[in-house]
Amino acid sequence: MSVTAQPVHERVRNSARVSTEGQLNTLAFHAMGTHCRVSFAANAPGLIKDFISEVLNWVADFEARYSRFIPDSLIGQINQRAGKQWVEVDEETDRLFSLCQELWFYTRGAFDPTALPLIKLWNWKADPPVIPDDVTVKRTLELVGWRKVQRRKGAIFLPQEGMSIDLGGIGKEYAVDMVVARALQRGIGNVLVDFGQDVRVHGMPPGKPAWHIGLEDPKKPGSCWAGVGVRDHAVASSGDYLRHFQRDGRRYGHILDPRNGYPVNNDCRSVTVIAPTCTVAGILSTTAFVLGPKEGLALIASHFGAEGAITTENSRFHTPRFQEFVAS
Repeated sequence: MSVTAQPVHERVRNSARVSTEGQLNTLAFHAMGTHCRVSFAANAPGLIKDFISEVLNWVADFEARYSRFIPDSLIGQINQRAGKQWVEVDEETDRLFSLCQELWFYTRGAFDPTALPLIKLWNWKADPPVIPDDVTVKRTLELVGWRKVQRRKGAIFLPQEGMSIDLGGIGKEYAVDMVVARALQRGIGNVLVDFGQDVRVHGMPPGKPAWHIGLEDPKKPGSCWAGVGVRDHAVASSGDYLRHFQRDGRRYGHILDPRNGYPVNNDCRSVTVIAPTCTVAGILSTTAFVLGPKEGLALIASHFGAEGAITTENSRFHTPRFQEFVAS
């Protein structure tokens, strides 16, 4: 274990709690800056123990490698060496960056892992929040653009000093998919993985026909406007209803459009997508939020196996088959 990974492993393991109800075991822990939960059906003590250990180890390794908040992480090294030198990456990271390339192209730039300079510019932790001027936004936007990233097999280079990568738009969702894959490899066929409300399930909970996922109401946070019953699907939601502010009659949410450098302001409040994988569901929900109700719904509908609902200030729109998942 690397020096960088060790404190992450200790923190993740120290946060872990395990509970059991019948055949359903639930592992709860904190990682990647969010609450994580893995529920799975199993009754063999050895299998339960080994799977829990594997989940905690894998997630801690993933955070230690890809978190932008850890200076010595791989992402930290790539960002520090922007404009200076290439950084070698392993095969899994190569695949992850290839996925970023595909999703950037598919979303027409609405998803862009190089948007970190903009995220830092719009500092949501400031009190009161500071709105950057147009000149600063335009200058910062010059540091953004996945098309600028240079890659070769086993290496990556950010050509401009100040460029930086943030996998926050894909990391948790990718991790959810990988943990589900590890459950299936161990023969655990009934499992739910929830990392910060990015969820993927396989099979069903003991004694029930499907996993039930509540969909939070953006107008009444803490309550649900509906629940969906899913098997072998993922559910991801994006919204700015918890993190926004008003200034001079304009609403500023925390979700940025990396194409223009400004917070999204298109009447969307939340988007929920049901898709075969959490990575796809997460990208579609965020991208649909950026594109707005009309284009966003069309994007979701165009992806095979995906259904979605978009909540605006006064309305709710959904794809034709979304209602089939809504629990009665």
